[in-house]
Amino acid sequence: MVALPRLVLAAPSSGSGKTTVATGLMAALTGLGLAVSPHKVGPDYIDPGYHALATGRPGRNLDAFLCGPERLPGLLLHGAAGADVAVVEGVMGMFDGAAGRGEFASTAHVAKLLRAPVVLVVDASSQSRSVAALVHGFASWDPEVRLGGVILNRVASDRHEELLRDALESGGVPVLGAVRRQAEVVTPSRHLGLIPAVERDAEALRAVRSMGELVRAGVDLEALLALARSAPPLDAEPWDPAAEIEALGGPVPGRPVVALASGAAFSFSYAENAELLAAAGAEVAPFDPLRDEKLPEGTSALVIGGGFPEVYAERLSGNTALRESVRALAASGAPLVAECAGLLYLARSLDGAPMCGVLDAEARMTERLTLGYREAVALSDSPLATAGTRLNGHEFHRTVCEPGGGPAPAWGWRGAAGPRTEGFTSPTLHASYLHLHWAGAPQLPHRLLGHALLGA
Repeated sequence: MVALPRLVLAAPSSGSGKTTVATGLMAALTGLGLAVSPHKVGPDYIDPGYHALATGRPGRNLDAFLCGPERLPGLLLHGAAGADVAVVEGVMGMFDGAAGRGEFASTAHVAKLLRAPVVLVVDASSQSRSVAALVHGFASWDPEVRLGGVILNRVASDRHEELLRDALESGGVPVLGAVRRQAEVVTPSRHLGLIPAVERDAEALRAVRSMGELVRAGVDLEALLALARSAPPLDAEPWDPAAEIEALGGPVPGRPVVALASGAAFSFSYAENAELLAAAGAEVAPFDPLRDEKLPEGTSALVIGGGFPEVYAERLSGNTALRESVRALAASGAPLVAECAGLLYLARSLDGAPMCGVLDAEARMTERLTLGYREAVALSDSPLATAGTRLNGHEFHRTVCEPGGGPAPAWGWRGAAGPRTEGFTSPTLHASYLHLHWAGAPQLPHRLLGHALLGA
């Protein structure tokens, strides 16, 4: 049994301001001298970047669909090692789960798995007394969810706050804070949501600082900490990447160098993926395709995750030396694994700008958003998976990548319009739009390192 003070911040719907409140709470508690472990429900990569700025610790995801519900308590404890308190930001509305799966993977589902009290962040900007009916509904909908308090967000004035508190006074759910409406802490967005913190540098730090000040001014931090400390001990052991790899036969020998794309164009990566690579025996070598003109010395395998290459297409294209280095690595037989942004980077071109040319495909932006969880099956052998492997992933993009021929598709699944295939594979390549969380499938990095040794 492990004792860990913890809270889950939920909301009635997306757009209620829970990212601002959650990030601000993380910053405010860190400002008190506490070690705060930041977490996010669901597959989102961007919010954890702001969480990391607020706390100085990696923002980590808790996704029941991608990792399996049984792993989430352990993943929480792993991420929270040495922390005084864990703050978990929810996703969408509190009871909104994976499409067609009821509450599965919802904030409420994860809160129950973590046995964590929930604080409901309510956008109060267009209501007064009605807030009591809304909170009553969320408090009574599922008796297994412990709603421990409410934070009123976007409160207009002292008088507005008074009306809201009066309405909620007899409802049995305490008001733990009232956060005023402040335009200066709004974080800018673009086609896939908030702009990642890694791209905004000093501006992002100022925004996080403002969020912390806003929450500190309007929220009862001691009451929130008391609620977090009331969470019961978890009957789980911390997730251990080394144990996952040992169960698969142990790390590979030789410490192969795995180059891991990073920086502003490729900022979408789960921390556990790199931890599993290291546990499997890799020397993980981050590099920035916007700045570095060659791959890390001795690279035996390449992993390129998600991000926003479309925003940086000209700069990526202009780094001719690195593009040639990637092509040469692919030609050498070393394994390459690319997700979403990485897929675009390996194509011949992106919106007309020359890319690496490893794939016989052209990529371009579109107006259509492709979004959702996928239950996929690998259609052929690749450095990442064997044919027939079934995995859960997530798609999130506004681009298309049109093949001219060449490698076999990576995945197949049944979508709303019927069967679909996607991605590219060969004996040395796996490139796909599908984002995977390797904590849910630790055999993937283990297999990749085996191929790195074969290609060395």
